[in-house]
Amino acid sequence: MCRTHGSDVGRSSRIKADDIRPSDAEREEIVSQLRAHAGDGRLDVEELERRVARAYSTKTRRGLVKMVRDLPRPPRPPRDQRREFGEHLRSYLAVMALLVVIWALTGMGYFWPIWPMLGWGIGVFSHAGALRAPKPRTRLTA
Repeated sequence: MCRTHGSDVGRSSRIKADDIRPSDAEREEIVSQLRAHAGDGRLDVEELERRVARAYSTKTRRGLVKMVRDLPRPPRPPRDQRREFGEHLRSYLAVMALLVVIWALTGMGYFWPIWPMLGWGIGVFSHAGALRAPKPRTRLTA
């Protein structure tokens, strides 16, 4: 009896990730992708209904991936680089102000906050420079 139990454990550890049953959240994610593609005109109503029914009835993650394999991946939302830089600059200034306050409260000897200011400041200025850099041009070919 112990041999059977041991062989079940060994066999279950060899299951591939694609053969695992999908969660309800994974199914809903695929269905929402299918609906978005239908809204963009890539799927007609009948094809959407067939794929949604298959998405809810499929038993493995591999089956879910097959539902959207022939469709383009949804584009990533564009990053708001100016907002990201603003957050970076605010966190830099807040931490530097805290370091100066700590320096002032501990006796105002050697101004040690200069080193974190310089180190992190290089990163802040390079981030600002990346925002000002011109975007590479793409060539159109005929």
